[in-house]
Amino acid sequence: MYSNAAQAYRSTEKATLNGRSLEAHVLNTAAIKLKECQNNWEGKDSYARLVEALKLNQKVWSIFQVELSAEDNPLPKQLRIDLLRLGRFIDQRIMDIMAFPEAEKLTAIININNNIAAGLQGNPGGTTPV
Repeated sequence: MYSNAAQAYRSTEKATLNGRSLEAHVLNTAAIKLKECQNNWEGKDSYARLVEALKLNQKVWSIFQVELSAEDNPLPKQLRIDLLRLGRFIDQRIMDIMAFPEAEKLTAIININNNIAAGLQGNPGGTTPV
């Protein structure tokens, strides 16, 4: 019963999110998955969960990079360039973690995701969910 209610809430939440709220939600979700991996580094199926969380982050940032590269993107050019550089850093960090897994390497991605999500929610430098 509870799981049905929780699923209905998640479906409603996704349907009502848009724009910046959706981007912030996705970044927070990706950060939470990475934080769970970091907190349970030696747990059962830890590497499989890590790969799943890293792939999610890679997808999120790939979508951002495509949008930021679009000629009609309304963000100021310098901000787009800075975010694209962050995306490149995230890509490199993900590859590094997959090749040489270390829990502390996740912290940078988690912090970037949370800080950008806070900014999208109008709370730059605010508290983060993880």
